[in-house]
Amino acid sequence: MGEENLFHAAGSCANLGGLLDGVALRSSGRSRCVNAENPHGEKGRGAMSASGLGPGRKGTPCLGTIPAGGTATLMDVDGPGVIRHIWMTVTGKTSPNGPNVLRNLILEFYWDGEEEPSVVCPIGDFFCCGHAQACRIDSLPIMVAPNRGFNSYFSMPFEHARIVLRNDHNEDVPAFFYQIDYTEYDALPEDALRFHAQWRRERVTTEAHDYTVLDGVRGQGAFVGMYLALTALESRWWGEGEVKMYIDGDEDHPTWTSTGTEDYFGGAWSFSDFGDGAGSSGVTGSAYDHRFGAEGLRGAHCPAPGEMSEQTYCSPFVGFPFYSRSLVGRESRYWDQATPVMRGLYRWHLPDPIYFQHDLRVTLQQIGTDENGLFERSDDVASVAYWYQTEPHTPFPAIGDRHFRQPR
Repeated sequence: MGEENLFHAAGSCANLGGLLDGVALRSSGRSRCVNAENPHGEKGRGAMSASGLGPGRKGTPCLGTIPAGGTATLMDVDGPGVIRHIWMTVTGKTSPNGPNVLRNLILEFYWDGEEEPSVVCPIGDFFCCGHAQACRIDSLPIMVAPNRGFNSYFSMPFEHARIVLRNDHNEDVPAFFYQIDYTEYDALPEDALRFHAQWRRERVTTEAHDYTVLDGVRGQGAFVGMYLALTALESRWWGEGEVKMYIDGDEDHPTWTSTGTEDYFGGAWSFSDFGDGAGSSGVTGSAYDHRFGAEGLRGAHCPAPGEMSEQTYCSPFVGFPFYSRSLVGRESRYWDQATPVMRGLYRWHLPDPIYFQHDLRVTLQQIGTDENGLFERSDDVASVAYWYQTEPHTPFPAIGDRHFRQPR
């Protein structure tokens, strides 16, 4: 079976000439889906549950309560196959005492019977919504629609796929909705790689010591993206640090490096808008407002003429979708909602993968600039690395308990 049959959309472009022409070609694939009504993706067994309206009338649209400390198996399916699309949604808070659902529900993906998961990540961060707050994402592989409609379009080949949701929240989580769409095949190409995603965090980075985004990767593959959730612990500009890719034996110096942090995420000149009409509207804070159940502008600030403000944006491969100075939904009589500035950014190396043949390490410098020029910073940095590689993979470091993961 040729690779064009697995990723036929990409292979067909040269044959017919158009980006979307792949769907016009015949395929041996068989479409399947997994959700609460058909947890094993069986043919002709979807929508069988009964509701008050009768059999097959939306009887089991979601999983019921996932108890604190419990797990739910979302998918446990034999292949060969390729996951094409994942959709999920869940509440952002369970009570005033349980606001961090998006950091406390942990996704774990296991391929082909492996013991160590290939994906370990808080659900919010996996979908580019760090800081336990959701926001709109409009990119090619990850899209988040109102309200907390989490979508992934990464291709994920498998011989066997098991996806587990682990509830590390301090309370039970009700009503988890999801659907996983995949294509079943007779065989996969021998060179089909497996998808991986890994979450890391340093609550306080060490000055002059680069933050590790990814390390310990052994095998052949491609690094395809990064999500960064950064909380500034110092004032002044934060984004002068370089992203470095140490490829195939690099030690002291990398083969691939960016020119700065905002440069890596596709921006320039501090994403700045000076309120003079030359930039965007100046609205710089967009996060989900859990109190009202609708998309809202949080921490938004329209700069006065000459006052600097950072502009947020989304695009297919690079984005800075989140900027906030407040903890939405954490109201109390004993503290206000003000926080250090939180930012969320993404970069997808899909047109420009970082290929490696043997090993890979990815780091990020914490360098800023102030009145006297460059200086070494210390901030709170969390990240998700996304990559494909041959198996087996190196076991991931622990992601810490919920106190370690909670936003500031």
